[in-house]
Amino acid sequence: MENILILLIIYVGLELFEVQWQKADNLIGVLGNLYRYYRKNIILFFLMHPTFYFGIGLAMVTDLAFSAVALLAIKTVDIATKVLLIQQVFEKKELTPEMSAMLLAPLHPVMLYLSVLVYTPLVYFAIASLQIGYF
Repeated sequence: MENILILLIIYVGLELFEVQWQKADNLIGVLGNLYRYYRKNIILFFLMHPTFYFGIGLAMVTDLAFSAVALLAIKTVDIATKVLLIQQVFEKKELTPEMSAMLLAPLHPVMLYLSVLVYTPLVYFAIASLQIGYF
């Protein structure tokens, strides 16, 4: 049980790290923070997402438990979407009026922390499957 708690604390810490460096008042600000690392080096950009690598390790350790694979799939789509948005906004500079309005809309402060609430149960279920023997 204490191993589960330690792993969950590590995961939440990594997730909070990601939230802190991406935090902004609107989506264009979040994309700007992401673009800063993307522009420096794409490898650095990917390294700034440690929960993705945590998810890979979790999937390997749990023999591809459903919740670990779900976490990894969501994280993969999340990072791919960020890269596509960065390319669309900062490199191609092709924005529709609707997209511009969406990017400039203010974000509620809790919005960025939803990832902690959504992903942490998936991590818990994946780790718990190790304890029970299900995968």
